[in-house]
Amino acid sequence: MILGIDSGSRTVAAAEHLLHSVVETLGLPTGVTGCTHFVRTGALPHVACSLTVDADADLRLLPDGVSASLGGIRTGPDAEGAALASAEHAAGRSGRIVLFPGRDRLSGTLTVGEILARSAIDAVVVLAQAHEPDADTAVVTNDHVRPEWRDGLRTLVTMPAAGGRLTPAEVPDPTPCCADHP
Repeated sequence: MILGIDSGSRTVAAAEHLLHSVVETLGLPTGVTGCTHFVRTGALPHVACSLTVDADADLRLLPDGVSASLGGIRTGPDAEGAALASAEHAAGRSGRIVLFPGRDRLSGTLTVGEILARSAIDAVVVLAQAHEPDADTAVVTNDHVRPEWRDGLRTLVTMPAAGGRLTPAEVPDPTPCCADHP
């Protein structure tokens, strides 16, 4: 089942922190799939999360201030955002996949073939290119791999890097807009 959780996180980093916290609190295994989702409920857009869990997950263990949606059960003031995140994850329509089987084996420089073989990632694509990269193309992971749901597939979006290599399109610590000038 897919558990949607929402605490009104304003940033992706805060949502990822919530995701890791809930995984730890619920004692979920390392191979769990967890995502962040941009949702618009209430007055402000924010980031909600989703996690794969067993049907008997105990929602009473969730940290204070966390709304949830699991099956037909909804709890908390942000349950609508939690339900949206759960539905998007279940359909494989959208979401940044933060936790997934094999994530811990994707560090350093790997080939596209190694990424696909070592993890639950289904496809690797390159921005603005119609064809998928060859299996022997090197990918510099920067130890930050965040695939996304695309048409039901866990898809790692990459971009060209130096030396004919690729790197994930999402960088670990992006520079905020206007940070380099007054």
